[in-house]
Amino acid sequence: MPRATDQLPADHPDIEVWAAGGVIGRLVGDELEVLLVHRPDHQDWSFPKGKLAEDETLRCCALREVSEETGMACSTHDRLEPVFYRDARDRNKGVVYWTMTVDSGAFVPNDEVDGVGWFDLASAAAILTYAHDRALLSGVDVERFRSTMRP
Repeated sequence: MPRATDQLPADHPDIEVWAAGGVIGRLVGDELEVLLVHRPDHQDWSFPKGKLAEDETLRCCALREVSEETGMACSTHDRLEPVFYRDARDRNKGVVYWTMTVDSGAFVPNDEVDGVGWFDLASAAAILTYAHDRALLSGVDVERFRSTMRP
């Protein structure tokens, strides 16, 4: 597991755009569910995330973007391995995610996200639009994630 830090991974100088977000989980009975967002402009299902603002830490960016897109205030837990891909503008993009749990709030549709859904892991893997998001999900230590959740 990577060290929990707010610093950009220094071994990726070719990244043109950095972003951060969350893999938000909850327990329903013994089943782990994750929250996905639907973005109408992209017609996709993904994890909430967004671009790093100047002088913002990755963790602050992740919490801000999750709040903006979902209306939920969350706690961060484990930092996950960064995800790398070419974005819609053909730039090298790096995204750092944390596992998260919801502390408060509720979703209200907004300019970026018109819907959210809680999905069990198999359903989430089937509905996620991008292979890099499915790979991120498959790399989550489910038992460790469960241990961060309140009963």
